[in-house]
Amino acid sequence: MRAFEYVTPKSKEQAVGLLSQNWGDTELLAGGTDLLALMKDDVVAPKRLVNVKSIAGLDAIGYNARTGLRIGALVRIADFADNADVRKYYPTLARVADDAASPQIRNQATMAGNLCQRPRCWYFRNGFGLLAKDPQSGKSLVVEGDNRYHAILGNDGPAYFVSPSSIAPALIAAGAKIRVFGPSGARELPLEKFYVIPKSENEREHDLRSNEIVIEIVVPPPSGERFGHYEVRQKAEFDWPLATASVALKMSGNKVQAARIVMGHVAPIPWVCDKYVEATLLGQPLTETTANAAGVVAAEKPGKSLGKNAYKIRLAHVAVKRALLQAVKET
Repeated sequence: MRAFEYVTPKSKEQAVGLLSQNWGDTELLAGGTDLLALMKDDVVAPKRLVNVKSIAGLDAIGYNARTGLRIGALVRIADFADNADVRKYYPTLARVADDAASPQIRNQATMAGNLCQRPRCWYFRNGFGLLAKDPQSGKSLVVEGDNRYHAILGNDGPAYFVSPSSIAPALIAAGAKIRVFGPSGARELPLEKFYVIPKSENEREHDLRSNEIVIEIVVPPPSGERFGHYEVRQKAEFDWPLATASVALKMSGNKVQAARIVMGHVAPIPWVCDKYVEATLLGQPLTETTANAAGVVAAEKPGKSLGKNAYKIRLAHVAVKRALLQAVKET
């Protein structure tokens, strides 16, 4: 690990003032479960670490029946999953967080850190860059090489990695927003807009500038929707999923009135399914047949194999189907 300057601001204003205008010169340290691994592997080499763990108020969770749930950026994943209000009013979110990573990581990693973690792409993690291009030919190492865990949606290039957060799709399905703070003050945006597909190596995969910090996640109050979440993993214990689906349904009797479906680990961003998927469900009772049809429209039809990851298309289809069926079973 290379030498770096270490600073501990006491306020978000101080933190922002210590950050650089250029990505890579400075990095934020919260839980550190992802950043420190990247530094040890020499994937990133910041000149300064800005430790934000001493900023007051960013580790709080608050619930209000009118305004919903507010999650401070520094709230640990384990504390979020164990929070009484989260378990009572957002049980699916609690379950998703409780299944994320390992107990050791959940007790150290923060909610904002999970949303901002860098891709798990093995080319990126081995120092070949976010877009993983051959330095001599300029061709994609992913397309030409081992792409068994890479994107099946949004993979027209040049980015082929998958968004690594399992919590983000569930929060997006629940209508969450994210608040960031920078030199010009705070700004808020829907969580799905926080994720972007980079087109060049000097871009990031988040709508977060190099001198901004995440301060809060806001989830609207429950409004009678039914939620479901399903993950497909290679093994049951600690592992990154191969495909996930999070759904939010509004029902009128036994028929679907509105649907929101978000897939994870299948694209460079959490993948919000388009209106064609919703149209397969509207006005229909949610059965094995209609859930399966939604899975086909969500994954099978638009999914594109890179060569070795065709199996993920079927997994994403199944994840959507089972998340939908799980949602209608929720009380």
